[in-house]
Amino acid sequence: MTRLYSNLHSPRTQTRKRAESFAAAQDSGLDFYRDRRVLVTGGLGFIGSNLAIALSELGAAVTVVDAQVPGCGWRPENLDPVRDRVVYVHADMADARRIRPLLEGQRVIFNLAGEISHINSMTNPPRDLAINCEAQLRFLDLCRTVNPGATIVYASSRQVYGRPKYLPVDEAHPVHPVDYNGVHNHAAEHYHFLLRQQFQMRTLCLRLGNTYGPRLGIHQECRGFIDTFVRKALQGEQIVVFGDGRQLRGMTYVDDVVDAFLRAGQAGPAAAAVYNVDHPKAVSLWEIAETLSRVAGSPPPRLVAFPPERLVIDIGDYCPNPEKFCREFGWTPRVGLEEGLRRTIAFFRSGRPVSA
Repeated sequence: MTRLYSNLHSPRTQTRKRAESFAAAQDSGLDFYRDRRVLVTGGLGFIGSNLAIALSELGAAVTVVDAQVPGCGWRPENLDPVRDRVVYVHADMADARRIRPLLEGQRVIFNLAGEISHINSMTNPPRDLAINCEAQLRFLDLCRTVNPGATIVYASSRQVYGRPKYLPVDEAHPVHPVDYNGVHNHAAEHYHFLLRQQFQMRTLCLRLGNTYGPRLGIHQECRGFIDTFVRKALQGEQIVVFGDGRQLRGMTYVDDVVDAFLRAGQAGPAAAAVYNVDHPKAVSLWEIAETLSRVAGSPPPRLVAFPPERLVIDIGDYCPNPEKFCREFGWTPRVGLEEGLRRTIAFFRSGRPVSA
């Protein structure tokens, strides 16, 4: 049986780097979170768990909600480093009876619950609709009635843009998704926009690019390419790249994305409704695969033709323009690709083996 590695407790070096990162963040006003009540939906997932850990380390009173939907990348051990410092509630975000008492008194709500698989959305659109639209609508309407004063930060996706008409892609780029997941993400964005326009609530949508790092959902099929790349590298297998490998992507290390969420949670009334959050230096899929293979000591990657079901939803090159968020929130990605991949591999190799 193939063995992968999952970190159940933060390795000492990862803890030190994270502590240094968020100690520096204190200088950027992130002491704002000390003793504040904060809710994280999807908090057992990849980005959500990293965000919950960072918030706890900043002294926030953190409540994590996760429905543990099969296929959505959650893992209970993701919260192990702060298990005794956060409140975890296993609940569907659409369940008013369970969620209503959790919303009262929350200063910031980080809304990261959802399905991210583009392939799954095309094979089972009603499931994607239920998770990314219906549940969001019910949750946000509950926020409106229970706690309209909270700041809500939603994790959206660059997938809403579809195939870029120009590069780099800024927030003014036309929205034209190529799969149901992108359509439903954009619909969820509009639920947040509506709360701003009609009820004067403070909501922000962060359109994230490709994020990677510790707690990535590598054990789950049909997720992003980087999840598959990392899993294969850890297994010592050859990474397969579809097409010619020259497709460009922004690649942002998860600590930098967490930093963006922490800054967005402090947004003032003049903040915009939507921002791109992504590393401004795009890299090719081949460079990503080659660097990861070298870092992990796995065989060099190879190219294969696009499977038809993948080709129809491929967006080609994507180069992000996060200038607006960088300018307004003072955000700058700090971790480069090779360093980020080294940290990612080290994280998954640091713990006890688990079955894949």
